[in-house]
Amino acid sequence: MERIDTIRKISEELTNELVVCNIGFPSRELHHLKDSSTHFYMLGSMGLASSIGLGIAMSTSRKVVIFDGDGSILMNLGSLVTIFNQNPDNLILIVLDNECYGSTGSQCSYASTVNLGNVAKAVGFKNNFFFDGYEKELKFKEVLNTCGPVFVHIKVKPGNANVPVIPLEALDIRDRFMDEIKKIGTFVK
Repeated sequence: MERIDTIRKISEELTNELVVCNIGFPSRELHHLKDSSTHFYMLGSMGLASSIGLGIAMSTSRKVVIFDGDGSILMNLGSLVTIFNQNPDNLILIVLDNECYGSTGSQCSYASTVNLGNVAKAVGFKNNFFFDGYEKELKFKEVLNTCGPVFVHIKVKPGNANVPVIPLEALDIRDRFMDEIKKIGTFVK
């Protein structure tokens, strides 16, 4: 399955969750498919989607969904340990694994030799899902209804969809996302 098709299937099941999306093409694809003020599109800071999502999950009662890539999660494996130890019940970490650094030229990542789902299990994640990319339906509702932290490992084909650049400045993305969070008033004190 192409990454954009996976993002499409998951985003069709999202309602009011806060979403943090990995840099580059994944953010562009999500924006193209389903733009929302509840989405934080990362334009930089490779490897930090999981850390940013964790911080948000720890400060709100809303469900937080993170779209990350194998290259980014490999760059910041420490975030898995931190997520496990902080144990947010409202966090879902989705790793879209195409075994390459898709936004920088599709150089191979070590995800071809390391099973990221097994890494998450070794860290201690108890709620794990694996989709091999051939499922016609991801049945993501089960994931959304599972108490977190949840680790979702999805194998996708390498390649990027031909979608336009996000027509928002970084500050505009940040500000509208923060306004959405303030509007819903669900911060934990």
